[in-house]
Amino acid sequence: MIVAVTGTGTEVGKTWVAAALARALAGRGSAVAARKPVQSFAPGDDDAGRTDAHVLGAATGEPPTTVCPPHRWLAVPMAPPMAAAVLGREPFTVAGLVAELRLPPAGVTLVEGAGGLRSPLADDGDTLTLIDACSPALVVLVADAGLGTINLVRLCHDALGRHRSVVVLNRFDRRDDLHRRNLDWLTTREGLDVVTDVEALASRVLGSVSR
Repeated sequence: MIVAVTGTGTEVGKTWVAAALARALAGRGSAVAARKPVQSFAPGDDDAGRTDAHVLGAATGEPPTTVCPPHRWLAVPMAPPMAAAVLGREPFTVAGLVAELRLPPAGVTLVEGAGGLRSPLADDGDTLTLIDACSPALVVLVADAGLGTINLVRLCHDALGRHRSVVVLNRFDRRDDLHRRNLDWLTTREGLDVVTDVEALASRVLGSVSR
């Protein structure tokens, strides 16, 4: 089963949430794999073991090169197709990335995009295009808990359309009045499925398995 992980923007904590979710699912006895079809990063992060593929691989027990194929590692901190152009790499497509996923035969596979939902992922599409191509059982939409999140979550939820999704308010602090109000608005006014901790997210994912 594929579970897609995306976010309302860059630096909202997609990889942290995906890694924590992988550990939570494994702790409940599920087989878990992670895939990052393409990653771009600051030069030196690969040598220091700080890329998303390293973080996800550490959580699932897979080599980083299994999480993300080595030829899709782009050491330029830009959207992947831009990074590839800077490095003189050949353009690539979303279909090409999907063909390289090497999904395991069973269990849950977390497939994480890059940047926000509509950030360029390949020359012909973004993470939404990837999600459409993968037809995941569930989309995990990671958002910041603070100011501006209602607008961003609504925009992304509308774009996801037919895909079943759960929103994760990352870095949620119940002592913060704005965080609590954002959670209440998204659940009661927008009718969205929103969680604020990884264990609740793991329950949503396992619930998708039984559907």
